[in-house]
Parts: sequence; C-alpha cells; structure tokens
Amino acid sequence: MSSITHLNLRKLSAEGRLKEAIHILLTTKNLPEDISTYLHLLQACIAKKALVEGKQVHSYINNRGLVFAANTYLQNTLINMYGKCGSFVDACKVFDSMSQPNIFSWNMIISGYRKHGFSQQALTLLHQMQRTAVQADHFTFSTVIPICANLASLKHGLQVHGRIVRCGFQSNVIVMNTLIDMYAKCGSINQACELFDKMYQRDAISWNSMITGYVQNGVLDEAVQLFEEMPQRNVVSWTAIISGYAQNGIFDKALEMFKEMQLTGVKPNSATFVSILPACAKTGALAQGIEIHQKIFECGYMSDVVDVVVTALIYMYAKCGNVQKACRLFYKIPERDVTSWNALIVGYAQNGILDEALHIFKQMQLAGVKTDLSTFSTILPVCAKLGALERGMDIHQKIIKSGFLSNVIVVTSLIDMYAKCGSIVKAHEVFDKMHQRDVAAWNAMIVGHVLNGVFDKALDLFRQMYLAGLKLDSSTFSSILPACSKFGGLVQGMEIHRKIIDCGILSNVVVTALIDMYAKCGSIQKARLLFDKMHHRDVASWNAMIASYAMHGYSQDALKLFELMKQSETNPNHVTIVSVLFACSHTGLVDDGCKLFNCMNDSYFIMPTMDHYICMVDLLGRAGYLEESLRLIIKMPIKPDVVLWMCFLSNCRSHRNIGLGELVARHLLNLDTETDTPYVLMSNIYAEADRWVDVQEIRKLMKDREIKKTPGCSWIEVHKETRM
Repeated sequence: MSSITHLNLRKLSAEGRLKEAIHILLTTKNLPEDISTYLHLLQACIAKKALVEGKQVHSYINNRGLVFAANTYLQNTLINMYGKCGSFVDACKVFDSMSQPNIFSWNMIISGYRKHGFSQQALTLLHQMQRTAVQADHFTFSTVIPICANLASLKHGLQVHGRIVRCGFQSNVIVMNTLIDMYAKCGSINQACELFDKMYQRDAISWNSMITGYVQNGVLDEAVQLFEEMPQRNVVSWTAIISGYAQNGIFDKALEMFKEMQLTGVKPNSATFVSILPACAKTGALAQGIEIHQKIFECGYMSDVVDVVVTALIYMYAKCGNVQKACRLFYKIPERDVTSWNALIVGYAQNGILDEALHIFKQMQLAGVKTDLSTFSTILPVCAKLGALERGMDIHQKIIKSGFLSNVIVVTSLIDMYAKCGSIVKAHEVFDKMHQRDVAAWNAMIVGHVLNGVFDKALDLFRQMYLAGLKLDSSTFSSILPACSKFGGLVQGMEIHRKIIDCGILSNVVVTALIDMYAKCGSIQKARLLFDKMHHRDVASWNAMIASYAMHGYSQDALKLFELMKQSETNPNHVTIVSVLFACSHTGLVDDGCKLFNCMNDSYFIMPTMDHYICMVDLLGRAGYLEESLRLIIKMPIKPDVVLWMCFLSNCRSHRNIGLGELVARHLLNLDTETDTPYVLMSNIYAEADRWVDVQEIRKLMKDREIKKTPGCSWIEVHKETRM
C-alpha cells in the first residue's frame, strides 16, 4: 500500500497536481521514507514556483527527522527550489546548515548571490570555497568572472584568471569567453585580444564577445575588421556592429548595416532595435523609424510591450518631432519605469513644449517613480528656458532629498538654471559650495555672468579658471568671447585668442566665436581673415561672417558672402536669413529682401519666424513703405510682439508719420507698460512735430505708471581696462 502511495505522489507531481500530492503526503499516516518521492515533489514545486508547497515539503522532512534530511542531493534540491521560488534567504539557510556542501551547492549559492546583486559576497564565498577540499569547475568560473566584469574590478578578474590557469580550465571555451568579456568591460582590451588570439577553438560567443569588447572600448575599426572575418554572423554580431556605428555617430552606416542584416535573413531582436532607433533619432530619419516600428510589430515586440524597445521608440518619435506618437506609445506601457518617463520629458523639452515637459515631470512624481540623474539634468534646462525660478528652486530641494547634490552634472545644471533665470547670486551659492568643480561648472558660471550682463565678473572667473590650471575647452572659450564682444574689450579678446592658439583649440565653434568677437569689437578685417583660414565652414561660421558685414553696414559684402555660402552647398538656416534681411534693411535693398523673404519657405524650407517679420517690417519701414509694412503685420500668421511694434513705431518717427505712430503707440502702451521705449519714441515724434502738449501728456503717463527712462551708457577700453 505504501509503495502505491509513493507511486501516486510521484504521478501527481509529474502531472503538476501539487496541492493533491501535498494533501496526501500530510494526511497519510506511517508513510515510509522515500527520498525519490520528496525529490519529485520538490521538482514539481520548482516547476510551479510554488514556494508555500515547497516549504511544506521541507517542513515535513525536518519534522519527521528523516535520516536522509542531511542528504547532499536533497539539500541541493532544496537550495534550488528556494532559489527558483524567490526565497534566497531560505536557500542560504539550507546552505549554511550543510556539513559538507559539494561543488553544486557552492555554485548554486554563488550564482544566487550574483543574481540578487550581492557581488562582493559572491566573491567572498568563492574564497571560502577555495579554503575547502571542493574544487571549482567551469560553471563556478563562468559565474564568478561576470561578477568581476560588472564590478569593473580588474584586480579580482586577474586573481580569478590565475585560479583558472591553476585548475586547468584555460582551454574551456565557455570560461575563455567570459574572461574575454571581463577584460573588455574592465577596459583591458589588449588582454582580451591576446586571449582571443590564443584560443584553439572559438564559437560564436567568442567572436561576439571580442567584437562587443572592441565596440565598448571605442575601437570601432578593429570591431569592423573582426566582424568581416567572422565565419558565421548571428543577431548578436550584427547588433554589436550596428551599436558600434551608432555610438560613434556614424548613423547612416548603422542604418545601412541594419538593412544588410535583414537581407542576410538574420532576424533582429530587442537589443538590435534599441541600438538602431537612436540612429533614426539623431538623424531625424522619421520615415526609417516608422519602418523599424513596423518591423518591431512584426517581430512581436509590440504585442508583448517590451518596455526597453517601446522606450527607444518614444525617444525616436520625440527626437523626430512627432511628440503625439511618442505620447501615445508612452501611455501604452503598463509599467512605466524612470527611463520611459525621462524619454517623454526629453521629447517635450527638445520640441520646445516646455510647459508639458514640466507637467509630465509632476505626473512622474505623483506616480511615485523615483527620479534619477537623467531626470534632473533634463528638467532643469526646461526651467532655465522658461525662466521658471520657483519651479527650479522646488526641484533643487528634491535634488537635495534624493542625494544627488554631490553629482557634478546635476549641480552644473542647477548653476545654469539659476543663472538663466536671472538669479546669479543663487548660482554663486551653488558654485561656491561645490567640493570639486570641473570645467563644465566653471563654464556654466561664465555663461551665467555673460547672460546677466556681468561681463567684468565673467572675465574675472575666466582668469581664475586659467590660473587654477584647469584644462580649458572649446565651451570655455566660446562662452567667454561674447563677454569681450559685449564689453568692447578688443585687447582682452586678443589675449584670449592667444590662449586659444596656445591650447590648440581652434574648433569651428571657437573660431566662429572669435569671428563674432572681432566683428563686434570693430575689427572686421581680422574677422574675415579668420573666416578665410577655416578649412571646414559650417552654417554657424557663415552666419557669423554674414552678420558681421550686415552689422557694420557692408550689405553688399554680406549678400556676396550669402551667394558663396549657397555655392558651397551649405544650407542656410533661419539665422542666415535674418542676417541677410538685416543687411538689406540697412542699405535699402527692398527688392532683394522681399525676394528672399518670399522664397525662404519654398527654396530653403524655412518658415518665417518673428525675427524674420521684424526684419521685413524694418526693411519696408526704413524705405518709407509704412502702409505696406502695416499690411504685412496685419497678415502675419503669428501674433506680433512688442519688439515688432516698436520697430514699426521707430520707422513712423523716422518718416514723421504721426497718424500711424499714434495708432501703434496706443496699441503698444496697452501691450507693455514696463518698457520705456514706446513712450520715448512717441514723445520724440510729438516733439519733432512741435506738439509739446502731447509731449507733456506722455511724460505724465510715464510718471503715473512709474516708468523711468533708461540712461544710455557705453563701454570704452583705456590702458587695457574696460570702463563704463
């Protein structure tokens, strides 16, 4: 009868009818001991991940005081059961109770520690095992080596490697593959390459580990060469090389390789999609991104809602300007992690929908999602652009509570936010409290002072930075040169130019800033000399030189340069058009300006912005076409701002058109009551027409509204010192 019961228990276990089996086990009296039955029951618990039933079996064995309770095989099965059922603490208790754990016991418990993130404890266990008679096997090493890789601990990795050699596993392919991966992740790519070259037998994982290692260490050429030599490529190989091209900014090649991969019949996986989608995002290749989205759907990654893939899609759509699609995908994710929230915030921020970015940040907090470094470094620039000082200060408090105030990137973003919100004092407070200031933090402070018009302090910070021996970069120089431009400090600008040459930082950004500085300091010849020496001119360089000519009234030179720019196949942007329209405006080239304005959308795919309309109003107004200028304002698809109306009013004054001037002035005074410009302009119009009563009324209105006329000022350079 007892043998029948044991057979029945095994049968029920095999069929997955675990509750019935446990009931029979617990209710049957005087059931003889049978280790095979208990092993069957525990295996069924493992298959079902049935922790409660597993504990019942374990308790039954202990309570019966069975002689084989200390059986190593049974104890290993118990460790396995607890580990697979999610109770690692109980697995550890079983292991600790073992008098003589064997290699399987040690491997399971070391693997458990690794799985639960206790890397140091896993390494400690390995050392404990080495002090026993138990010999490590290939599974031990293939478990421990990735721990060294994750810790980026080359020291521990070398120790384990030495043990591998002593144990004679240096010819084991699995162990060698993990060693290659470890050395690559620890930054020792040469040692990884040496191991790979010495391998007598290599499998696909060997090749993939080496290719991925090269990519991770930025050695793309070697990765490509090895990829081409690989006898048979699989999805991991293709994904590694696609990722390599994408990480190195060679996005077109990444997209090309993705297409070639599919032509060879290799099906992409989630890692492939996560690697290729940023290439679409960075190049604005929305059409290709949509095709990849369809491929993801066909591969079944959308039906399963794989968060990492959907997050990459959100980022791609957002970067390509389709925020609505990104938002719809976001709300399809059942469990949104911090990465998916960050992707949506980035999407709104980069598309200029700043209020919505702040709203999503608030929703993220209400959802209880823990913010990370990326969240704060994304949301703080949003506050900066909006000038949302109070929101920025709230976020500052959250950063303190989250413990990120020691992170240089976050603190630099805080400095930048305070400075751009006009609170240079708060920016200083944050900067002064920094224990370690990197170049980016100094740069942020310099930019902040320039933006707030504290040019002398910006130059002082630059000197402190230089004397401190910090390595100045292109951002440092491109940040400080505008201070010379605004300060009128040609001598100081030339000194900085010499430092730029000494540092060997003559990037396009820096040279463009130098062109702008020399031009604004009145040395247009030096600006042109720098421009002509440039080997590769980007749109910013062309814009700086065109704007320089326009600013100094050399309109024909500006227009000639614009023609050269088009011949160089550099596409103009909205800034280029503003500069050329400005040049036309200041020399009365009405026909040229109107022609450019009317074709900018069709020829250059540039929609007119407020700046373009201001230039056109000024162009027509200066030439005396005030009525045409007013008609253009009325037909504008965007609401005219205060600056545009003041430009029109200024032209009314120039041409002594009191009627239109009065009409616009009344509108302006209703729009803006803080700026003195419309009051002064209208007062001057009345004064020039000898309408002194009206002049008195304007002055009285200014007094009633507490509007004070801003005194004029100039900067002059005397004996290398700039004074007001």
